[in-house]
Amino acid sequence: MANDDPAVLASVGPRLRALRRQRGSTLAQLAETTGISVSTLSRLESGERRPTLELLLPLARAYQVPLDELVGAPPVGDPRVRLKPIKQAGSTVVPLTQHPGGLQAFKMVISATRDEPDPRTHEGYEWLYVLNGKLRLVLAEHDIVLKSGEAAEFDTRVPHWFGSTGEAPVEILSLFGPQGERMHVRARPAGTKSGDTGPGSG
Repeated sequence: MANDDPAVLASVGPRLRALRRQRGSTLAQLAETTGISVSTLSRLESGERRPTLELLLPLARAYQVPLDELVGAPPVGDPRVRLKPIKQAGSTVVPLTQHPGGLQAFKMVISATRDEPDPRTHEGYEWLYVLNGKLRLVLAEHDIVLKSGEAAEFDTRVPHWFGSTGEAPVEILSLFGPQGERMHVRARPAGTKSGDTGPGSG
């Protein structure tokens, strides 16, 4: 085995014994399945025999478990984000980042019924990208409609609200961070026509 840590080696025997008992197998049955002698299997389980790759591979096949499970290898961090949708105020919010603090990413599906502006202010900076549908963004004196593929960026200390145009649900990506963590696309200044805000418009 590649790992010669005595603690790891010592844990293999009890793990093998526990697996065999979980499967309801005898040493004789396991010996027949793996081709490993009963005495060797017994010594492996008691810790008297050093586990080697040649012995563990047939045992992993017999038990139908990964080799790592037999030797108790430390788990590798799972990079996938476990998506847990949150329903709130006419929206379904799916957090895409796992750790608090810093830049946070969200996917949001906003229902068609969330169409009454209610501007708020708070610390932070936000970037919105429309995946599907039309997003109405009210930002101070601006009242903008963003279409699929368009984006806006703004300081959340400015009174703002975003939601549906009332026609249909809208699906967006949102990046939110503390002051100073800014993206690259900004909402257009006053006088911009509805729907003109998008990539490259800053």
